[in-house]
Amino acid sequence: MLKISNHYVSKIVCGLLLLEFFILLGSFYAGAGVRLFDGAEFILPKLEHTFMSALLFAAILMFSMGAMGMYQHDIDGTLRSHLLRHLLPSFGMGFCLLTLLFYAVPSLYFGRGILVYDYLFAGGGILAARAALMHTSRSHLLESRIMVLGTGALAQTCGQQIGSGGFRKYNLVGYVSMASEEACVPSSQLLALEPDGSLLALALRLRVREIVVSVQNRRGGAIPIRDLLECKLNGIAVTDASTFFERETCQIRVESMQPSWLVFGGGFDQSFARTFMKRVFDIAVSLALLILTLPLMLLTALAIFLEDGAPIFYSQERVGRDSRVFKVHKFRSMRRDAEKGMLPQWAGRNDSRITRVGGIIRKLRIDELPQILNVLKGEMSLVGPRPERPFFVDQLNQCVPYYNVRHSIKPGITGWAQVRYGYGDSVEDALQKLQYDMYYVKNHSLLLDLLVLIDTFEVVVFGAGR
Repeated sequence: MLKISNHYVSKIVCGLLLLEFFILLGSFYAGAGVRLFDGAEFILPKLEHTFMSALLFAAILMFSMGAMGMYQHDIDGTLRSHLLRHLLPSFGMGFCLLTLLFYAVPSLYFGRGILVYDYLFAGGGILAARAALMHTSRSHLLESRIMVLGTGALAQTCGQQIGSGGFRKYNLVGYVSMASEEACVPSSQLLALEPDGSLLALALRLRVREIVVSVQNRRGGAIPIRDLLECKLNGIAVTDASTFFERETCQIRVESMQPSWLVFGGGFDQSFARTFMKRVFDIAVSLALLILTLPLMLLTALAIFLEDGAPIFYSQERVGRDSRVFKVHKFRSMRRDAEKGMLPQWAGRNDSRITRVGGIIRKLRIDELPQILNVLKGEMSLVGPRPERPFFVDQLNQCVPYYNVRHSIKPGITGWAQVRYGYGDSVEDALQKLQYDMYYVKNHSLLLDLLVLIDTFEVVVFGAGR
């Protein structure tokens, strides 16, 4: 994994992204060359702004593929699933964006014939690159041998995560038992230190490249610090379980977290520079979104009024930064008497209180658009943990550890939890989303904000998350 601007990015995905960018650039020139071949020579100079057109073609298709989830680090499957689930929708989205670009800047237009050839070359090249990656991922070339220090419940969870490594393939060589823990892992995977042997000798003998420390009870010298330091000085990576989960799942797992790790670890940037940049970004993008989506919001307001009358908007108290309560604005998606005489309750997937228009705008997340006004007022951000109602916050604070950490930054219209986790309507779902929210609070940056906004396109198109 690479850590770029506090965010963990797979080396394989970075390499794939770079390779496919050059494939798209090459496809543009190949398609233009074939289309403009006059029988004797290639006449590419006839195409104005060739390099700029090629660059925009590659950039727009890369953006579209990212928006359709083609660069999720855990993406897997067959070539058929890549083609139907990701590549074809990506190319369709790219075609729409290119069409808008040509209308805005006619001088960049390079013709439908060239575009057809470009797509053929690009599709073939990208599928070939993906096929090569899938073949490589099934071999031992990307395998990383890893050993877990500990045998308790946390170690068991680490082992399960190691077994689901996706493109980054791990080989779990086994678990080293600690006297302070009860064994929760299969006895066949326990590793025994030789008499008078060291942890380093065992790791070298098994060709281990990384040791994950997953001992929960660390009192009274339960961790062999000297042995781990010796391993580290000899080139073997030593990783805490919290950091391992953060790196591999882009979550901060509550069960693996030590309070000292939160205090002394990196991240949690609340500096003036970061806050100022995030605010400028929020205002600029929100104004652009407000202008672009105004016709859609007017049509939505009309549809709500025709189906269920006024009011069009729904305002509700939510908990924001520093636990301050504010009014969040949404298009009304439920009946007017949805909670009449009732305590607040979780909204389910197929909630009977949701109107027909409400079902559509909730699926497409159009109901969230009025929150642009909350962003402009400074109560919310474009990206951040979703704000929750005070009634539920009081409940969750009592049963979910560290829940209030998510209130250290402004809530968002969309968030890391919304693009990485499905619809949630329970305390267990709230815990899962909190683990993604804590990752965002710890590692938030302009890069991560951009990635969340790009991934939100896939959530909207395929109706995933919430």
